[in-house]
Amino acid sequence: MLEFSHDIHTHSVYSDGVGGIGDNIGAAEGRGLKLLGISDHSHYLTGRAFNRYIRDINRWKEESEITVLAGIEANITHSGVDVAAGIVEKLDYVIASVHLWLSDPEEYVELVKIALLDENVDIIGHFGASFPHIGYPSEESLMEVIELAEANGKAFEISSRYRAPDVGFIRECIKRGVKLAFASDAHRPKDVGNVSWSERVFKKAGGTREDLLFGEFL
Repeated sequence: MLEFSHDIHTHSVYSDGVGGIGDNIGAAEGRGLKLLGISDHSHYLTGRAFNRYIRDINRWKEESEITVLAGIEANITHSGVDVAAGIVEKLDYVIASVHLWLSDPEEYVELVKIALLDENVDIIGHFGASFPHIGYPSEESLMEVIELAEANGKAFEISSRYRAPDVGFIRECIKRGVKLAFASDAHRPKDVGNVSWSERVFKKAGGTREDLLFGEFL
């Protein structure tokens, strides 16, 4: 049983997931989560699709006994984060993630810094997920990322899907007051709430409720 039962990174049929909003919420309730975030990919949610997405989340959250938040997962590109300022006001939070396949870990870090300076971004998604494949940035670069997050009030998700970031990075975030959140990155309802690894590594790093971005709901 999870102590801090929440999952802020889930996908639905509004992007590349296979379940509806209600299916994800039902799965979260079945797992005993206290908070669920729906965070479909930004490039699927333009114009009327975004408006339908928000209406659907709001409709289901009214019927749910748990806290349901409306989020989005934006892409970090060399030209910035692909989320329009006009839609942010309708969201509870914005995750920004690197989805480009890069060969240089330092280039990856530079992209994340772009997002850390973007006022519309709240959370960095699956930071370092590709490091086992492309190599690791320097410790100096990692510290710069954490310092920038601290200075700009950004959080990092702890991704159970990618098992990232590592415990040392999480421990340093906690030390500096950078908030964290658990993430399954579920694309199927049955994977919603699969955040056991997130909680385990969070506790190993010394994390408490006060270190969680949405701790007040837990």
